[in-house]
Amino acid sequence: MDVIEFLVIIVQSLIQLPWKVGDELDEATRERMQQRAEQLRREMTRLLQELEQSAFAWGDLLFAALQQWHLWAVVGVLVLLFGLCWRLRKSSPQPARSGEETTSGSTTEHEEDQSEGHESDDERRLFRIFAKRVQWSVKSLAYRTRVVEVLVGDLLAVLQERLATSFFPVLQPAIGVGSAFEGWSARGRDAVYRLLVPLKPPSGHAFHLELGTGGEMPAKDCRVRVELECTCTREQLVENTWCFLHHPKEELSRNPAASLLGSLCTGSYLDVQKTAHWFQNLVRSAWEEMPQSHRYSMEVRPSSRSCMLQLTTASGRRLFVEMVFGVQQGDSDIFLSSQTTEASFTPSTTWAESCAVAEAKFFRHMARQAPHEALHLKCLQLFDGILVGTVFSMSNLKTVAMHLLNTIPPESWSRREFLVRLQDILWYLRGCLEEKHLKHFFFGNENMPEDIILPTAFQTAEPLNLFQHLVQDPAAHNQAMRDFDELQDRLTRLLFYGQ
Repeated sequence: MDVIEFLVIIVQSLIQLPWKVGDELDEATRERMQQRAEQLRREMTRLLQELEQSAFAWGDLLFAALQQWHLWAVVGVLVLLFGLCWRLRKSSPQPARSGEETTSGSTTEHEEDQSEGHESDDERRLFRIFAKRVQWSVKSLAYRTRVVEVLVGDLLAVLQERLATSFFPVLQPAIGVGSAFEGWSARGRDAVYRLLVPLKPPSGHAFHLELGTGGEMPAKDCRVRVELECTCTREQLVENTWCFLHHPKEELSRNPAASLLGSLCTGSYLDVQKTAHWFQNLVRSAWEEMPQSHRYSMEVRPSSRSCMLQLTTASGRRLFVEMVFGVQQGDSDIFLSSQTTEASFTPSTTWAESCAVAEAKFFRHMARQAPHEALHLKCLQLFDGILVGTVFSMSNLKTVAMHLLNTIPPESWSRREFLVRLQDILWYLRGCLEEKHLKHFFFGNENMPEDIILPTAFQTAEPLNLFQHLVQDPAAHNQAMRDFDELQDRLTRLLFYGQ
């Protein structure tokens, strides 16, 4: 019965779509389409009621029949409806915005619905059916992220106390990044909770960022050069401090590890692998001082460019926490990160320019404006579970979602417009594939929220095409188009059958 009910409702939702998005249609045509949509809505509601009332009488017979022809019927209906909607949408480059004014009548209805907080029975039923199909864990993610934030905060406090008089990097408060902290991971209990730990230079040292030589953006071959600074004045005020520039070389040579250059650097550059190994040893030695050590057993997993922890409770539940290291570019939200780049071999002194903190900040910004259902997170969570085996990455889908979130009014990301928002994401991606052009969200974007701080080079850059490889490789473009069709099929199967 769920399949029939869902099919009726999805048809009903799609029937309403053309007059919502046909911004360029004349007034008379819009009026006719609206009247027709209202008539079909009443017919569909009547049909749904009849199906519910007679479900027990002919349910078994219908199930047997559906086994033979339901798949082709569903596919046929969806192809027909999607084709109609695609044709209407193609005339307008903007995604559907049911929150915007189309006609005075429809705008008034929309505002009245919002003011009354009214949802039709069909809309509530649609949301309930979909909830059965997809396991959403947004609340669970939120709870676990708080647990991880407290744990890592306590850990860093212990380490900061130990390092207070040393010449090792100064650890700053960790920043949650990635899918788990953004609220859309579909990995459930296997989610990795990733945090970026900013590093600042210790006394007598300075960090100078070298942003690569290849002109690539974001740069993947950055380095952090460490320079010594004169602290003679400070040395006179504080006991047991050395000026690494002017202290007698004989004394410095007896303790080379006292300087950051002699401990965590290769040549004059901060070494990612040495930094990770140093931090991992610190965590091992400090864990017993942690209040959480009574609840979790801790294992440091092998990692050459981060600190990966596996925390296990007495009942066997596991929590995966990864701490990556970052050096901030000025006062911006862009960091040089220790996180592994795409290259098969990455030199240990290479850091990658990362937008992870800016992305997390953008999703926190949207969380303050979007409806409480967090529909955009549920859309991303859904796609995260069906991309395996395609050429698309979650970075691609997240970029699409961020562009739409930055364009469509926040109130239009409510659950009553769930299907429309899913279609927006798919059609935006389809349009980018056809044009072989998907803009990076943080380069040359003039519509950036004010609380996200970007370097000047990001603000003045030309828009960066994430699909440039499709322009250069026709075979890759053909494969991407085929994978897009596969992605639509997977989404349909997930909505209808939960698989």
